[in-house]
Amino acid sequence: MTPVGDPASDALYRLLVDRVRDYAIFALDPKGCVLSWNEGARRVKGYAASEIIGRHFSIFYPPADIASGKPPMVLEAAIRDGRFEDEGWRLRKDGSLIWANVVITALFDDSGAHVGFAKVTRDLSDRRAAEETLRASEERFRQLVQTVKDYAIFMLDPEGMVATWNEGARRIKGYAASEIVGRHFSTFYPAEDVASGKPAFELEVATKVGSFEDEGWRVRRDGTLLWANVVITAMRNPDGALIGFAKVTRDLTERRAAQERAIADARRVAEAEVANRTKSEFLAAMSHELRTPLNAIGGYAELLEMGIGGPITEQQHSYLSRIRGSQRHLLGIITDLLNYSRLEAGHVTYDVASVPVQSVMDAVLPLVEPQAQAKRIDFVTEACPLDLVARADPLKTEQVVLNLISNAVKFTSAGGRISVRCLAADDRVVIEIKDTGPGIPLEKHEAIFEPFVQLGRTRTTQHEGTGLGLAISRDLARAMGGDVTLESTVGTGSTFTLTLPREQK
Repeated sequence: MTPVGDPASDALYRLLVDRVRDYAIFALDPKGCVLSWNEGARRVKGYAASEIIGRHFSIFYPPADIASGKPPMVLEAAIRDGRFEDEGWRLRKDGSLIWANVVITALFDDSGAHVGFAKVTRDLSDRRAAEETLRASEERFRQLVQTVKDYAIFMLDPEGMVATWNEGARRIKGYAASEIVGRHFSTFYPAEDVASGKPAFELEVATKVGSFEDEGWRVRRDGTLLWANVVITAMRNPDGALIGFAKVTRDLTERRAAQERAIADARRVAEAEVANRTKSEFLAAMSHELRTPLNAIGGYAELLEMGIGGPITEQQHSYLSRIRGSQRHLLGIITDLLNYSRLEAGHVTYDVASVPVQSVMDAVLPLVEPQAQAKRIDFVTEACPLDLVARADPLKTEQVVLNLISNAVKFTSAGGRISVRCLAADDRVVIEIKDTGPGIPLEKHEAIFEPFVQLGRTRTTQHEGTGLGLAISRDLARAMGGDVTLESTVGTGSTFTLTLPREQK
């Protein structure tokens, strides 16, 4: 082993120091002037040895540090305490700044006399830049978390005490940071959850498996409840020790209310469908039950009128006529009810075929002309073009036209006028029934197509029927790909228009 003070040992030491590249290692005389310079110093500071030896070390300090007297102060501290350590900005030869860790050690000879300083400088610019980048990133993240309004994002310590509080937490929970930081997070739970140990259970699960997620009721500052989605995540340091929990809460109260409304609406719709189906089935059953005795009444009345049971007087003929009229009227109402119940229940079938429009008129007009004549109504019809053919169910089409014309006769006063015409309009067949009745206010145009609505019914004016004719007519027309529409002026009259698909040649 080479003895201490041996020239070979000194040469080896100087070689070791000179070759170090990551540290600037050099000596200063008692006044702070540079005495030696290694490769690391040249690399870190930018000076060659010939450029810096003999110059004062304050050359490495920014002007602000020189003005504040920092260079002589650090030398005094090193002499007083044996060493001085510092981190701060230093200057390179080219004027650029480096962030450096500096250790200055006071050197004394064997007699205790101060002979200079050893100075070791490490360039930490890259590390500081990384730290600054991380710090800036953390600050941006902190600002992001702080400004999030739709989520409550906050930290808990390992015992569950609130450690941080963001704007979203204030908005959702209702607490200011000064009111809640330091309090246990069980503050947000309903009393029954606290009593059952739910808050502690959630932290226990998060600690064991890493996270815990839940949806349930939570309590705001004002005591009101909110339905929240909660995620609690255990936070650990690099050694794996638990340092706390991150808690994210989202207010789902409105979404839950919307879901409950949707469920309630669906339930109401289902109940309404059941009620409608039950009603339709009841109407159908009752219609069948009532038609049987009514048909019997009509049959027996007809037998009596024929004299099967013996001669009858003129007065009895009058009574029987009224019985037959009432029977037919009631049978018509029941037929309407039966038809409507079938429509609602979806039990109506359609036999779509080619329907010459004039054939519909030939079948319907003879049935309504006597009614019009009885009221002295001017009943005007135009012959339909022979080539005007609809694609529809023939019987359903006749039913709709009969309903519309009968409705016009019913509401047209004696001495009034009804006109019926048919025409082609592009791919549509159009049948118009125009009357000089009282007319219908615009705001009632849609209502008259609703079931059981009769606008002309008052205490003093009664019109026969159920108010189902127009509802049935429009439903049948639409089911066949057409429609029934209305144009009307109060005091002038109304025009009902039936449209149906036209058969293409």
